[in-house]
Amino acid sequence: MIIKLIQPKMRKRPMDTGLKTQMSPSLGLLTIANMLQDKHTIIYENENAAPINYDEKVDIVGISITVDVFPRAVEIAKKFQAKNIPVVAGGIHITANPEETVKYFDAISIGIAETTWYDIIDDLEKGCLKKIYKHNTEKITPSQIKSPAYNLIKEKNYLYSNIISTSRGCPFKCDFCYNSCDAYKNLYVNRNIDDVINDIKLINKKHIMFIDDNLIGNPKWTMEFVKALKPLNIKWNAAVSLNIADMPELLDEMKASGCQSLFIGFESINKGSISNVNKIQNHLEKYNFAVNEIHKRGIMINASFVFGLDGDDKSVFETTLKWIVDNKIETVTSHILTPYPGTHLYKEFLETGRIIDFDYSKYNTANVVFKPKNMTAEELQQGYLKIYKDIYSLKNIIKRTPKAKSQWIPYYLFNIFYRKYGKFTDLVCRIIGYKRVGRIAAFLSYHTK
Repeated sequence: MIIKLIQPKMRKRPMDTGLKTQMSPSLGLLTIANMLQDKHTIIYENENAAPINYDEKVDIVGISITVDVFPRAVEIAKKFQAKNIPVVAGGIHITANPEETVKYFDAISIGIAETTWYDIIDDLEKGCLKKIYKHNTEKITPSQIKSPAYNLIKEKNYLYSNIISTSRGCPFKCDFCYNSCDAYKNLYVNRNIDDVINDIKLINKKHIMFIDDNLIGNPKWTMEFVKALKPLNIKWNAAVSLNIADMPELLDEMKASGCQSLFIGFESINKGSISNVNKIQNHLEKYNFAVNEIHKRGIMINASFVFGLDGDDKSVFETTLKWIVDNKIETVTSHILTPYPGTHLYKEFLETGRIIDFDYSKYNTANVVFKPKNMTAEELQQGYLKIYKDIYSLKNIIKRTPKAKSQWIPYYLFNIFYRKYGKFTDLVCRIIGYKRVGRIAAFLSYHTK
């Protein structure tokens, strides 16, 4: 059987370039590929990197869908369905919002692929494809989680292919996050450590990006894991929750095993805003302490902020910018609050009539699709755009320079060539290749390939 797996083209935010859309491949689709490639022919296509081929012979199409690419995914599905090719949709938007999405596809996969796709293919071969396939979160074990098919990645199309997942789900259920949807409320499982180590050895890179929602969801597992990383002599980045500051021994081991940067969802420096969205792991009085604990170990911080929470007014942008600069936060990822369908926040906003735009292509955290409480939609939109420019102004890039000199090169490479002058860097990538630029950046930053 010939199985085509498709990643639809994403809609760029105002600050995005091809560096964003071609940063890395989809591990979800590659996981499905690895599950099935021993018995079937797999075609993996990322529309961000190359056009979709609608003409080659295939038996089934699988599409991975986030909410912002949903309209595009429906268009893609229609073209294959017109050729009598069944289309299965999965991914985080399908899992969070199955009732609304199921009508557009021949079948949908709810939850993690390891518990649904074997049945999908078996039923297709028997001629009895069902409409809905749903995982059972209570029966998922570490041994069920499969590695991605790294052999299918066309590395020339991406800045980085050194991405690895160590878990599924998150123990926290913040109201605006997909992890608050019904299908994920009981899901958190770590992979077997040996399996993750094998993936690291397989991709054969000395710089690794762990792309879990929260690497420290199970601190005991994380401690064992980072100790296992030490002999590999790698450099790595990951996302963690703010309570990492309460785990000094774990932080020490993370640094000793090669940790270079941590993505953390601070989300807001407004106490009222945090308390309204069930962000129970964030305590505002610990923000400065957490930053100091991480920085004094020479680890950089990528801080995530969400603007438009109910405690925010238009002053939030100025106060947040000051905090970012004063604390020398190396990288910032900003978002406009977005009520993803299926989340607790979406249900609340829908019931109170606060959603003003149902065009899902705008649900990429760069557009105001709801009625803010304490500012106008225009004030929120313009504030979001302005704080990005202010953070990455040359003046503030210099002010935020890390104290740890060992981080100066990766800091300036990212802030200058990815954020500030990303269009120029993207042009270079198109000339000499994304893979080559990524390798140059890794070598300059960490003396790795």
